[in-house]
Amino acid sequence: MTLFWVYAALLAAVALAFLVTPLLRGRAVAGAPVSRAASNLTVFRDQLAELDADVAAGSIGREQWEAARGDLQRGLLEGVGPPAASAAAPVGRSKAAAIAIGIALPLASVLLYLGLGSPQGQDPRKQSAAQGAPHQLSPEQIESMVARLAQRLESNPDDIEGWVMLARTYGALGRFAEAAGAYAKAEARFPQDAQLLADYADSLAMAQGRSLQGKPEALVRRALQADGSNLKALALAGTVEFERRDFAKAVEYWKRMVPLLPPDSEMLNSVRASIKEAQDKQGGAPKSLGPIAQEKQGGASKSSSAGANTAGVSGTVKLAPALAARAAPEDTVFVLARPAQGSRTPLAAVRVRVKDLPLTFSFDDSMAMKPSAKLSNFAEVVVAARVSKTGNVVPQGGDLEGVSKPVRPGAAGIMVEIGNVIQ
Repeated sequence: MTLFWVYAALLAAVALAFLVTPLLRGRAVAGAPVSRAASNLTVFRDQLAELDADVAAGSIGREQWEAARGDLQRGLLEGVGPPAASAAAPVGRSKAAAIAIGIALPLASVLLYLGLGSPQGQDPRKQSAAQGAPHQLSPEQIESMVARLAQRLESNPDDIEGWVMLARTYGALGRFAEAAGAYAKAEARFPQDAQLLADYADSLAMAQGRSLQGKPEALVRRALQADGSNLKALALAGTVEFERRDFAKAVEYWKRMVPLLPPDSEMLNSVRASIKEAQDKQGGAPKSLGPIAQEKQGGASKSSSAGANTAGVSGTVKLAPALAARAAPEDTVFVLARPAQGSRTPLAAVRVRVKDLPLTFSFDDSMAMKPSAKLSNFAEVVVAARVSKTGNVVPQGGDLEGVSKPVRPGAAGIMVEIGNVIQ
């Protein structure tokens, strides 16, 4: 299960890059991610072949082989994901990208999953025999692989992992109705997962002519109820409102994405451009794009304060000296305020880097990610800070974290020390 959910989260992140970059703007999507995916697959194949040769020669033991193999798979999954079409993206896709998608996704999902899900998949000799396949697969072979997975799921319908793999593969192949059907199978067994609901909504919208009206919109709302900071759900919700010409609401959803994206990312630039477009259509002057810690040249102030401190909380985040060696200067740091009880959805957040620590923070109602959920609405809140190696908004094992004691809005001088390792 752990490998699958890491994989699913990474796929969601890569898919989001293709979702947000052309958001409402119709820009062409560059082909760099495609070539990077092909390169990663080649490296993965070669390194795994070397491992298989080592275990066959007796240079390493079975346990060492399994550990190294797991590391390689995680590396592959970090570098390969499905740049799938999205209801929020323009119709156009280059032919080369479509071909690469049809190859990279089945190799990174179905082939890997079928191998991991069978006893043969754990056999180094059969793994080695499979390594010659990546660049020799024909469309017919890919279809056969997909059919094998679909057949397996018919006899094992409770396999949520398999349904999601199948759905993502159908989506990459442009078979959106079948993708939506597979997502429906997974959703029936795991109805509260925000990413699953957002992906289901996206595929269903594609299946009905890129329209988010009806059930897709309902799925997006459910996704946001489950996780108000899910990036894909926020992007789709904004698209729903934009198409409805409710530009103010579209801006509200997209602004909630801003503090969750890397400061120097193309995704952030695209979201900002889309916000400006919606504001221009709304007829009003451009407004603030929300709180985000900017990396300034010349070592400028590290404060993430924005606006007045009305009903806010402020203090300092620092990294415990004992964990300093486990964090790199460029690692992502999420700092957020959330209710002390109940929902863990952030009320306000900023995204910085380890090199910005210690960081002086200040959150107030003007920074609320959702107008109906402000700091002043809660009796007590906590401030949490997390160092993420992957930059994923979803906490992962190995992340470093620190959480303050519950405080009342208006509290100052809060000290948050990042001193725990998430298991």
